[in-house]
Amino acid sequence: MDYGRPDLADALAAQHVAGTLRGAARRRFEALLPAHPGLRRATADWQARLMPMTTVLAPVAPPAHTWARIEQRLWPADALAPVPWWRGLGFWRAASGLATVAAVSLGLLLANPPPQQPPVVVVLQATEAGALAGGSFVASLSGDGRALVTRPLQPVALQVDRSFELWAVPPQGAPRSLGLISASGVTVIRRERLPQALLDQRHTAALAVSVEPPGGSPTGAPTGPVVFAGKLQL
Repeated sequence: MDYGRPDLADALAAQHVAGTLRGAARRRFEALLPAHPGLRRATADWQARLMPMTTVLAPVAPPAHTWARIEQRLWPADALAPVPWWRGLGFWRAASGLATVAAVSLGLLLANPPPQQPPVVVVLQATEAGALAGGSFVASLSGDGRALVTRPLQPVALQVDRSFELWAVPPQGAPRSLGLISASGVTVIRRERLPQALLDQRHTAALAVSVEPPGGSPTGAPTGPVVFAGKLQL
């Protein structure tokens, strides 16, 4: 799925803000959001359109007979029995008022989100060992270091019995695996695989891609040639 298409980004953002994007689709959208400026812009546009409505609509109290019918439908017991406090009309009116306040507060928060740090984009160029593979990769890392998205900028050649593995390379010491990445499409690295200090140049000097067996390196270190590499510049 090409999340860079403006029409797709707009449609997904509209569903997300309206609350109709659910399940795995919503979780995938929220995972991509920090590293995709286009998705963030579309989301902010829809928040600006829809959320102010929550602050201008005056609350309307339902008539008493409506509450009575709701109580009869929920608790069709003897109407003459003592009414518990949690079934009383006053309790549900108070709960409704609190829910309205919470909804308006959430709307204001979404309409005015806190500023986010811009993503860090790393272009991974082909190394001498990767000259035959051709192409290049781009890695987009969210400003808070919680999401990483990779994709090839041009078609990349890869044998069917091999896979690409992404590594965080420190200034000194052994590289750390960030997981397998696709040679033909977008890959989202899950948050729990990203080290806390990924955005700190004292811990990460570059990103690199090596050629590994289908399941990845069996040793925890690159076993095949490093075919793409890019320096992390903050």
